[in-house]
Amino acid sequence: MFRASALGDVTLTTGVLSWWHQTREARFTVITRSNLAPLLAGHPAVDEVIGITQDEIDGHDWWRKSRRIAADCTGMGFIDLHRSLRSLALKLRWEGLVRSYPKFGITRRLYNRMPLGVLERRLTALNVPQRYALALDSTPPPASELRPVIHLSQQEIASGRQHLAHIGLSRPFVALHPFATHPDKAWPMGYWLSLIPLIERQGLDWVIVGKNPDHLQALDDPRNLTGRTALRETCAVLAQARALVTSDSGPMHLATAVGTPVVALFGPTAKVWGFYPSGPYDTVLEREMSCRPCSLHGTTRCKRGRECLTSIEPDEVALRLFETLERAGG
Repeated sequence: MFRASALGDVTLTTGVLSWWHQTREARFTVITRSNLAPLLAGHPAVDEVIGITQDEIDGHDWWRKSRRIAADCTGMGFIDLHRSLRSLALKLRWEGLVRSYPKFGITRRLYNRMPLGVLERRLTALNVPQRYALALDSTPPPASELRPVIHLSQQEIASGRQHLAHIGLSRPFVALHPFATHPDKAWPMGYWLSLIPLIERQGLDWVIVGKNPDHLQALDDPRNLTGRTALRETCAVLAQARALVTSDSGPMHLATAVGTPVVALFGPTAKVWGFYPSGPYDTVLEREMSCRPCSLHGTTRCKRGRECLTSIEPDEVALRLFETLERAGG
């Protein structure tokens, strides 16, 4: 199976692999980016992960690298859950059965220009894991059967608890992820800082997780874990949290994958693309605006000052968070 690209994309394959393992007794060799390989550690359906570096997949040598991978996997089928020029190089080299999934790329681009009802209905009928599943299944399984799953060991969970105790966290807490790969998808930083006291007034503590320290260097607090946890350590921390508040991001899917409820803030992107949290208590806050969604990945320039995000006030997020915690029994 091949899926590279971003953290959330690979995380969303984990539930599909579990589904195929349960329903077909299938086992997999996964080809993905080396830095994302830890997502698949301990997965019962994964026998091997072939890691590829960013330079390898983006460089001119990818044609030769793909030939070596195909040769090493002789006799296996190939499931393309990426659908890109990179995966095409592998497919052209592959000698076994090749399957891929309906990416709805043309439909997404048409909808981005002309948000017609017929296009919206086609896109919202299936989320991304359901689309992945159609690479092998003739009909889409229920979305609830395909939720992403990260398999943490008991040692990793215990280590996560020790890490939180070390920074003085003793009360129930909420995790905050204020970042996004594309900055225009991120809720304004001042709003996050305003949300923190609203959380504390409810007797809850908080931690900040993520990799981008640019906007939080001034927040000198041991609960600011920005850049201080590796990928699976972040998962272990999220597994202890009562909920995660985040933008449309990879950690949004990590939280779902460890069973932690999510409150996600969507601005330039939207649920219609199919990349949304799918846990039983997960919720998305977004504004109905004629200009949304304005891009596939949140990269277009905005003439309205990102009103889709700035109009979502901290009080509203706090209320949705506390409602989510109550529904989840937290």
